[in-house]
Amino acid sequence: MGAPAVTLVDVTKVYGHGRRQRVVLGGLSLTVPVGAVTVLLGPSGIGKSTVLRIIAGLEAPTSGEVQYGAGLIPRRDIRLVFQEPSLLPWLTVADNVALGLRFKVNRERVDPSVVEQLLERSGLRDLASALPSMLSGGQAQRVNLVRALATAPGLLLLDEPFAALDPPTRRNSQQWLRELVRDLGVTAVLVTHDLDEALTVGDQLLLLGGQPARVIGQWWVSEHEAAELRRNVLEGYGVAETVDAVPRLAFAGRDA
Repeated sequence: MGAPAVTLVDVTKVYGHGRRQRVVLGGLSLTVPVGAVTVLLGPSGIGKSTVLRIIAGLEAPTSGEVQYGAGLIPRRDIRLVFQEPSLLPWLTVADNVALGLRFKVNRERVDPSVVEQLLERSGLRDLASALPSMLSGGQAQRVNLVRALATAPGLLLLDEPFAALDPPTRRNSQQWLRELVRDLGVTAVLVTHDLDEALTVGDQLLLLGGQPARVIGQWWVSEHEAAELRRNVLEGYGVAETVDAVPRLAFAGRDA
């Protein structure tokens, strides 16, 4: 993989003061390589979403260092996508996708024709004139993701983007995302509780654990068979795999 897009070095994050103090991250270090999809796994409340917010520049670490490579400038070059699409209801699909291009800094960097190209590649061309109220949940989230990609972000951060979708739609959306980010060479960080999703979309898997949280396991998907990797991750999480449902049950719930 390429050089680091972002590196977190010995990052600690503390909320509150005195008796109400809560140490969420403690000495956490990780690297997000350029051109790869890095997946953050771990139990609910471990701090995965906190890591995303720190990478995005929305929160500062209490201590430690966030190093940006590949010319990344936080807030300008990083896009954060949440579970809810948050499309503007009065704009069409095409206008929602083009929204980021209205800002001068992005108009200078991205050809507006990229909107049409992305709609075509994402299977949304026929919905270009539709309003968000006419879309299914899966279609709306695809529009949300394509809107983030339209500005050619240096780093895409995904906070459980498919968690609200039904299982068939979620699986289709996972494969769609994987193919799209590969085609575009996007660098991304995905937070998920679904191990199957991690194996489908990810290149690098990072398992967070401990109190406070740190990285306790790291795997490259290309270096392992799926069954072996599933077993290794679950062992790192402290769960014995007995049925196919275990991976999703192990990571069920919302993150902090």
